Formats: sequence, C-alpha cells, structure tokens
Amino acid sequence: MQNDSVSSLHLTTSAETDLAALKARQQGAWASGDYAVVGTTLQIVGESLCETLDLRAGQSVLDVAAGNGNATLAAARRWCEVTSTDYVPALLAKGKARAEAEGLSITFQPADAEALPFKDDQFDVVLSTFGVMFTPNQDLAASEMLRVCKPGGTIGMANWTPEGFIGQLFKTIGKHTPPPAGVRSPSLWGNEARLEEMFSAGGTVEAIPRSFVFRYRSPTHWLDVFRTWYGPVHKAFAALPDAQQANLERDLFDLIERFNRSGDGTMVVPSEYLEVVVKKR
Repeated sequence: MQNDSVSSLHLTTSAETDLAALKARQQGAWASGDYAVVGTTLQIVGESLCETLDLRAGQSVLDVAAGNGNATLAAARRWCEVTSTDYVPALLAKGKARAEAEGLSITFQPADAEALPFKDDQFDVVLSTFGVMFTPNQDLAASEMLRVCKPGGTIGMANWTPEGFIGQLFKTIGKHTPPPAGVRSPSLWGNEARLEEMFSAGGTVEAIPRSFVFRYRSPTHWLDVFRTWYGPVHKAFAALPDAQQANLERDLFDLIERFNRSGDGTMVVPSEYLEVVVKKR
C-alpha cells in the first residue's frame, strides 16, 4: 500500500490536540460498558496469535492493553511467564478472575500503553490484541512496545483493518460523533504502510490478513450487546439525541447487511484484521 493512502486515512496529530484529555475520555468510554462481554468472544484471536508467534514455555510475555485477558490467558496456557496490563482496572479484574478460574499464575498490573512501567529490553514477547491500537499517541505506544521488548524478541498484535467490519463500524460512528480534529484513526494499526512507519526503524514487520467472525442471534442482538457493553458504541449512542440515535441505528443495520453472510436471519459477519509480527533487531 502506498504512503499516500496512509495520508488519506489520518490527519497528523496537532500540537493543539489535548491527548491527555482524550485519553481520559477514552478510558471512561472503555469503562462505561463491560468490554469483557464482547472481549470474551474474541478468545480465538489470542490463541491464533500465540500460535503464529510460536511461543515457548518459560518466555517472559507482556500483554499491553490486555482488556479482559484473551492473549494473556493464551500465553499463560503455553506456560509463559505473563504480565497483563491495562489502564482500566475493572478489565484487569475480569482477566484475573478468569486466570484464577483456570489456576493460571499471571501478574496483573495497571499500566498506560504510552508509558509502560518496565525496564528496557525486559520481555521476550510483547502482545496486544485489539488493544494498543486505541492509544491516542500511536507513535509513542509503538516506541514503548519496542523499548520493553528484548533485542531479537517479538512483538505480536491483532489489529482491525480500516476496510473490515469493525474498521467500518468506527467510520460509521465517526459520521455521527466525529472524533477530535487531528487524532489518528485506530484502524491505522491495521494498515501495513502505517505499521512500517511505526515499527520498521526498530525491527522487521510482517502483517498477515486474518478474519474473525462475529456470530450473533440476529443483527438486533448484536446491536443490543454492543450498545450496552462495548464502550465506543455505548458512548456514541449516549452522546446523541433520540432522533440522531435512530439514524445511527439505521446506519449500523445497513453496515451489518453489507457484511452479513448468514442467509438465515442470524448474524454471521467476518471482520478483517491484521495479525502483525515485529521482530526487534
């Protein structure tokens, strides 16, 4: 993909953009619902990523913006020494409860992906599944992942693409509740050229297209779940008056119709993401 296509997907973050305030709002958004209700359904993505990375027992693994711990649990099931981090304590608590239910030994620690409280070159593997991509300062978050990864170590991520269902969901929401001016779209983490911009100075980047399938009883069921529990959708509806909520709802149903391949009234929607492997020099 050419660099000019990257430019078409984002604006350069301006000095006027208050990233600290934006981060606080994002944290509130993710805490406003219960991402774990949605996140648990994505467990297969963490398992797939750990297999792609060919994890080995005893490796030190950091999960960044871990949410309720999908990649965390997947790595711990492979006998790695795992530290799970997120800036929403309630989500870490969900991950800890899951680990305790499985008898897995994992360290859970609140942390900001843009200021990781770890030493340089500390971890063999650094992971993030649909997490670090939501940081306001993308370049800083990428540099932090590189910093704490050992030379010769691996960074593994799963990031939604701009063209896939969730990338288009963000675009649809943005039409109704525009993001702050100058802030880059999280979907850029699913753009290969943008990944090269962020990581190629510190390592080699490989991006593999994958697809996760959202399976729900119906489009209405999906909307009920996401509107109630998924922070960005929950906050978007809460920010709109009733008439505009109805317009957003209509556009979301139209989006589902574009992607739905069920043919039977249920919802079976593939959503493209990139499985990203960065080998640090």
